[in-house]
Amino acid sequence: MKVLIMGGSGLLGTELLRQATAAGWEAAATYHSRPGRVRGVSWHRLDLRTPGHIDEVLTAVAPSAVVNATSGMSDWAVTADGSVHVAMAAAKRGCHLVHVSSDAVFSGSRVHYDESCLPDPVTPYGAAKAAAETAVRLLAPTAVVARTSLIIGRGGSGPVGRSEHERMVHALSSGAHDGTLFTDDVRCPVHVEDLASALWELALSDQTGVFHLAGGDALSRYELGVLIARRDGLDATRLPAGRRADAGIAGALDVRLDTHASQSRLRTRLRGAREFLQVR
Repeated sequence: MKVLIMGGSGLLGTELLRQATAAGWEAAATYHSRPGRVRGVSWHRLDLRTPGHIDEVLTAVAPSAVVNATSGMSDWAVTADGSVHVAMAAAKRGCHLVHVSSDAVFSGSRVHYDESCLPDPVTPYGAAKAAAETAVRLLAPTAVVARTSLIIGRGGSGPVGRSEHERMVHALSSGAHDGTLFTDDVRCPVHVEDLASALWELALSDQTGVFHLAGGDALSRYELGVLIARRDGLDATRLPAGRRADAGIAGALDVRLDTHASQSRLRTRLRGAREFLQVR
């Protein structure tokens, strides 16, 4: 089994590679700035803004499955156009593509979103992700578009707290950084190990279409921070709370991915944050 992870040096990419190598698959991965640290992986530098470069990597690797876990944030040339080039290249070679998307494609106006809901983004990042979804579904009809939420966990063999939110909680608790954890900014956090397992299950199947891969618990960023602090033995009372609505920061407030339909089609169980962050 030969697989390619695009964006292999990030949190999710690292965990995808850890699981792939543990399964004994032949794994390759791309990076933009520097390769990751997972051993036994063939690393390829890739600039998604260069279509010819994508073709070269896919030709060299010749994978049967491709997981696009890249993150160009609001850089349209990477997040939107780059995903178009990946979809075209994968479709041309008959690779089964799993494209990782985000709950940022939604505005939060209806709070609960199932797989049939159409994107209505309110940020540049969300707009780029929504454009990418549309392109992938049109150019690679057999692909999977997997929307996810806040990713929590260490990923691969990295240190505990490697995810962005966990690092923030540690920094706020220690006073190393100023900031606020919003009480009105609600998402459905997912553990990186569960997410990677579900993505591989989809990549190795003949399933197509849109999937929602998120945890079952809807939590504010502050509530999530308190759970992380308690698990890691930090003083949760030191975490500053506030309202995003009062801060005037653009973006959706309450976005909850309904995963019932997707979970019914998967063996992988997507745990809620209250479960995977419980104190042991």
